[in-house]
Amino acid sequence: MHPMKTHLPLLALAVTCTLAACADDLDPRQWIGHDRTRPLPRVVEPGSASTQDQPGKAPADAIVLFDGTSIAPWVAMNGEPTRWIVKDGAMECVPGSGYIRTLQCFGDAQVHVEFATPAQAEGSSQGRGNSGFFLGMTRYEIQILDSYNNPTYADGSCASVYNQYPPLVNASRPPGQWQSYDLVWTAPRFTPDGALQSPARLTLLHNGVLVHHNAELIGNTGWVTRGPYHPHPEKLPLCIQDHGNPVRFRNIWVRELGRPGRPEYYLADATLDRYTGKYEVNKDWIVEITRRDGNLFFQWYGEDFLVFATSPNRFFAKTTDVQVEFKTEGNVPVAYFSIGEDGGMRAIKVK
Repeated sequence: MHPMKTHLPLLALAVTCTLAACADDLDPRQWIGHDRTRPLPRVVEPGSASTQDQPGKAPADAIVLFDGTSIAPWVAMNGEPTRWIVKDGAMECVPGSGYIRTLQCFGDAQVHVEFATPAQAEGSSQGRGNSGFFLGMTRYEIQILDSYNNPTYADGSCASVYNQYPPLVNASRPPGQWQSYDLVWTAPRFTPDGALQSPARLTLLHNGVLVHHNAELIGNTGWVTRGPYHPHPEKLPLCIQDHGNPVRFRNIWVRELGRPGRPEYYLADATLDRYTGKYEVNKDWIVEITRRDGNLFFQWYGEDFLVFATSPNRFFAKTTDVQVEFKTEGNVPVAYFSIGEDGGMRAIKVK
């Protein structure tokens, strides 16, 4: 399993500031009634619904994670290419190939995913059409299971918040048919010292039927353990489970909510390790870049900056306008640093 990214003092401060700014934007008390200067909502083409024969179209502002052709937005948990396959417009789990995750990280979001358990129903209870859709990497699981005429424990049935909340009703379709999850996710927040500030919340419609209404998660989901919360970044990849059944997926998209800011990516440790080392700005100034817990850090004027990937070679901090870009010039690795309006400083990797 890929190490979890965490550096709470810097990270939680950034998340708290973002959340407060978002709340200010939405607070109606900052506007008078019917204020004609209040900005109108932006226009979004809403897309279309799916049928059993044809996947629908995502809203115009959605990030499409699977469109029936390319599996590129998904990787194995270590960041390497996945062995899952694309077949007949669906992304299919190859049993034994392991979990997959998105390259991009997401926090508060509206998520749509469609899945089909095997048409030939085999096994019973948890052994039939089992998979899972996770938020926050592998922390918070929405169970996927063939629950059509297949009794199992309630908090492990299809559309359950695994080991926490059974769905309000069983809205499962027969095996082999396409089913949908439409969920609204509010990621948990943590204080700078790592304490829980606000829990995760979930609203979920299974095949258009409300099965969770603003459910407050009590912590991480797990097979035999329930909670507690462990501090982590607001944004983390989405993840799909390999539970040994060839479950298929199609039409997966995400709409980021609130003020999502720049796209963030969860890079493999092997990629990050290419950037670690000592960089010389001049003979009196050496910047050291290290990797800890799946993140890059560097020392700048005595401050320890945590930076997040916004592309495979560009990084930024959330607490100060710090940006880093890595390049190779000739055969020499270099890094360009900037803080605020200070011009970019070129540093050559020396060790």
